[in-house]
Amino acid sequence: MSTSGNLKVLNALDGAKTQWYHFTAIVIAGMGFFTDAYDLFCISLVTKMLGRIYYTNPGSPKPGSLPPNVSAMVNGVALVGTLGGQLFFGWLGDKLGRKKVYGITLMLMCLCSIASGLSFGSSPKTVMTTLCFFRFWLGFGIGGDYPLSATIMSEYSNKKTRGGFIAAVFAMQGFGILAGGVFAIIMSSVFNARFEAPPYEVDPVKSTVPEADYVWRIILMVGAVPALMTFYSRSKMPETARYTALVAKNATKAASDMSKVLNVEITSEQQMVDVNTQKSYGLFSKEFLKRHGLHLLGTTSTWFLLDIAFYSQNLFQKDIFTAIGWIPPAKTMNAIEEVYRIARAQTLIALCSTVPGYWFTVFLIDRIGRFTIQLIGFSMMTIFMFALAFPYNHWTQPENNIKFVVMYSFTFFFANFGPNTTTFVVPAEIFPARVRSTCHGISAASGKLGAMVGAFGFLYLAQNQDPAKTDAGYPAGIGVKNSLIVLGVVNFLGTLCTLLVPESKGKSLEEMTGETEK
Repeated sequence: MSTSGNLKVLNALDGAKTQWYHFTAIVIAGMGFFTDAYDLFCISLVTKMLGRIYYTNPGSPKPGSLPPNVSAMVNGVALVGTLGGQLFFGWLGDKLGRKKVYGITLMLMCLCSIASGLSFGSSPKTVMTTLCFFRFWLGFGIGGDYPLSATIMSEYSNKKTRGGFIAAVFAMQGFGILAGGVFAIIMSSVFNARFEAPPYEVDPVKSTVPEADYVWRIILMVGAVPALMTFYSRSKMPETARYTALVAKNATKAASDMSKVLNVEITSEQQMVDVNTQKSYGLFSKEFLKRHGLHLLGTTSTWFLLDIAFYSQNLFQKDIFTAIGWIPPAKTMNAIEEVYRIARAQTLIALCSTVPGYWFTVFLIDRIGRFTIQLIGFSMMTIFMFALAFPYNHWTQPENNIKFVVMYSFTFFFANFGPNTTTFVVPAEIFPARVRSTCHGISAASGKLGAMVGAFGFLYLAQNQDPAKTDAGYPAGIGVKNSLIVLGVVNFLGTLCTLLVPESKGKSLEEMTGETEK
């Protein structure tokens, strides 16, 4: 169906030249994702410090570390909250409107970022419990940002550059990860210079100064700042014309809102809305299953498989960083220096592979298409996983460490110049307006389920096959090499499931969904 049968307000949006309001929307929505990434990934920068502060045993030859169950909770509770938030706020965004729900998610993120840093208690158990409580609700707010940001950006954009605009919102994640690393570097440098401490092996007690407790709290709390900076702007954004016209069925209001945004006069077509959108169907209807059932299967399965691979990347991250000397043995550092070393290593990886991968997608997605980028990404991730896995012993030799880092960086690059971005973009384009936010939330939640499998299932799976060589508290697994082979297979399955996802490049949203068909 061509857009000729579409509403004038929607045609105006589809054909609009790139204007200042597009960039404003990218910044407003993107700052939410900047905050999301900062909040989700900054915890990995301070978990080693939390172990030293709260779980060091006097007389132990090694610094304290979080017990496996506590580590899983601290790192994973935000993912659980994110999954719940994606489903709940995705559904709510279709029921109440994108704008109304958007502010709620942002405020929840801000409050819980601050509360995470204020985690209180007189014992390690109570501190970790309150931290996990606030991290869960932080994740819940972050979860809502996924479907709402994607849907708002897709419904604001023109069809020519829509993919790039949605991808640009998601690409702010890269800057959020980068900002977390840079801020942790600055904080740890300042505190380490002000409160000098010996390495653990020299003096276990003095290696963790009391002021170290402020470092992790400040790092977590600063995540609220970028979100607060855009709160007012979010509250002033008008509801998207597509929601107002096609879901709320108020074409007059849609035309009025977009006339102001686009600086053009758009006439209302209320009668056309009443006629063309009267035969709507729900998410659990046979009509939806017939039209979009395979599409939803495609978006959920690819996002699930992608996040298994993406979140399991830290399987061999510590091995790489230790092998090339970026992170020395823990006992040779004090608590604050260890934060500095971890932050520096993760920042270098983000700068060299994560951020460039995102922006390659932004610039190319509307030229070569979502389908092609996703297919290339999954295929290259499969190749690099197998290239790391089969000669794994070769890569771990000291003379091959730098080559190992390059290979490792390429897996991150093709995840981001590939399915990590396209799985976010596509669900915001191919489903009807009345269930668009819900379907995106379901797809994203499927991804977070995969993230849990990747982050925690493989943490156990990748343990050494020899029980004597596993990390403290972990049972024997199948080893890193075999785990990488499994991940290669996961990526190959992602390549196959991509065949279920339609190409939306250059098409209007209504052309994809058939919402205004007569």
